[in-house]
Amino acid sequence: MKIKTSLTLSEDLVARLDRLAPPYVSRSSFIEDILRDYVEGRAQARREAREVAQLNRSAADLNDEMKDALSFQADARE
Repeated sequence: MKIKTSLTLSEDLVARLDRLAPPYVSRSSFIEDILRDYVEGRAQARREAREVAQLNRSAADLNDEMKDALSFQADARE
């Protein structure tokens, strides 16, 4: 379902949008595609930021585990 909305955009921005849009795509569809890409990109960036934060919270423990595992390998070579 689509909801009709009204935007007030500067004349120069509308002109730029019209130049960028493919000739067979309506202005509304083009703006919707741009907004959808932006919103999805922001959501993805937030998910990635949460994942990085989780990794950073666990980094010290993971690094300690790796050092411990590597020490067994070093001991085995000696």
